Amino acid sequence: MTAASVPMMVRLPPGRSRLALALLLAAFLVLAGRAVYLQSMRTGFLQEKGEARYARVLDIPATRGRILDRNGEALAISTPVKSVWAIPEDVKADQAQLKALAGLLQTDARQLAHKLSDADRDFVYLKRQIPPEAAARVAELGIPGIHQQSEYRRYYPGGETMAHVIGFTGVDDAGQEGIELAHQALLAGAAGSRRVIKDRLGQIVEDVESIRAAQDGRDLTLALDSKIQSLAFGALKAAVEAQRAKAGAIVVLDARTGEVLALANLPTYNPNNRARLTGAQLRNRVMTDNFEPGSTLKPFTVGLALETGRLTPRTLIQTAPGSLTIANYTIHDAHPGGAMTVAQVIQKSSNVGAAKIALSLPREEMHALFRRVGFGAAPRLGFPGEASGRLREAKTWRPIEQATMAYGHGISVSLIQLARAYTVFARDGELVPLSLLKTAGAAPGERVFSPEVARELREMLEAAVQPGGTAPRARIMGWRVAGKTGTAHKQENGGYAANKYVSSFVGFAPVSDPRLVIAVMLDEPSAGQYYGGAVAAPVFAQVMQGALRLIGAPYDAPLEPLEMPGEADEAKEST
Repeated sequence: MTAASVPMMVRLPPGRSRLALALLLAAFLVLAGRAVYLQSMRTGFLQEKGEARYARVLDIPATRGRILDRNGEALAISTPVKSVWAIPEDVKADQAQLKALAGLLQTDARQLAHKLSDADRDFVYLKRQIPPEAAARVAELGIPGIHQQSEYRRYYPGGETMAHVIGFTGVDDAGQEGIELAHQALLAGAAGSRRVIKDRLGQIVEDVESIRAAQDGRDLTLALDSKIQSLAFGALKAAVEAQRAKAGAIVVLDARTGEVLALANLPTYNPNNRARLTGAQLRNRVMTDNFEPGSTLKPFTVGLALETGRLTPRTLIQTAPGSLTIANYTIHDAHPGGAMTVAQVIQKSSNVGAAKIALSLPREEMHALFRRVGFGAAPRLGFPGEASGRLREAKTWRPIEQATMAYGHGISVSLIQLARAYTVFARDGELVPLSLLKTAGAAPGERVFSPEVARELREMLEAAVQPGGTAPRARIMGWRVAGKTGTAHKQENGGYAANKYVSSFVGFAPVSDPRLVIAVMLDEPSAGQYYGGAVAAPVFAQVMQGALRLIGAPYDAPLEPLEMPGEADEAKEST
């Protein structure tokens, strides 16, 4: 054996071997100390880490409260659904399973694969709010990492008929429009939570404890009457189509309680399917759109003159030659007349007569009256987007502006404001607060006119719908009706459009004991007629007649067919 073949023995210096041994012992002592510390003094830390691997806290969704009409009919209900989610890192599926999953979720297979390819995400929704049957078939696929959670989806039985009142909720069941948004806190309730133990596949194997019980939302009963609402919507839709109008709106009020019994708009939408929803469809025109009300404002100016004793219904106003020039502006009447009584100014809808009456009044008193009946201020119904309209301060009014405001130009209102203002005539001079919720009974009103003046105005408004007035098409068989037409050029680009109009009618019935106030507005009718008496009054008549039957109002007029005047014989209100 040679020296080269003998294994060489490597010996560490004594100092280095002792250092290595010391380091090993130190490391052992640190690990032992750490173990003792964690197991005796920081047990909560280990338990927390352990529970993080098998324990979960799950939300327990609260059932959203129902929305009901005044008779208990459901207008919005919640139905149980499932949402499918995944932990991408845990998903183990072949192409066939992913294709089947995409089919059940009604989604594109490539989009699904993209969602599942991001392993850095711990949570991703694959599909929200699918029917329980589809969710059961997803579970049958048995794909690891795919999970489900219980949720609720809102369903609206009334569809497009009720859309602008009820509104809708989003995918997280929170109100986004209408009553759903306005009363979110009451309807939503409060979600609960519970602690569970899951296995490695994400399946719940043990329900440990309830942390917080879910508090379901409360039901909400509206003043709305579903039958009157359907009647109003149908009549409005037929009129918008027949008159080829850009839009339309209608509101029905209970004159005694101030409850909103119906509210409809066109264009509308289906809250159960909002895939192609546009801004124009969403607009609740009754609440949010301002327009110049035209001649529907004449009774208020006349009422102020009567209330202050400056005029009586029989006072003569000279309207000849059918025009009135103030500064560089000339006011015209559609049908020039001579001397008219104050009552005839309302019946014939004379702009000249109304302007002369207005100019005989202090502008501060006119402004104060408009304020008292609710113009220039939001109606405070608690509804999203309520418009306040436009009413400038009296000190800025020029004579021509004071004159034109008498017949509804230079001031803008919403349809709900206009309808509410007419409760003054239906309630013997009292302005009634409005409510979208069902109330207990008659509401106390705010005095605006004396009962005597209110009754005189009621007689004038009844004459306006008789032959010789501007709205004989508003009459109905069996009940006496009172109301006023409005036709105004539409404002556009800082001026007035020559051939675009807003046509309206607002009235109440029965005159002997008013029960309902109805206001109708058509935006840009373009089928050849545009006067409020021709396009809006018939909608009022149809809805009023059907609604009075539904509420069982007693007759106060003969049950005889009414003879409607021909277009040539029908009086037109001035614009």
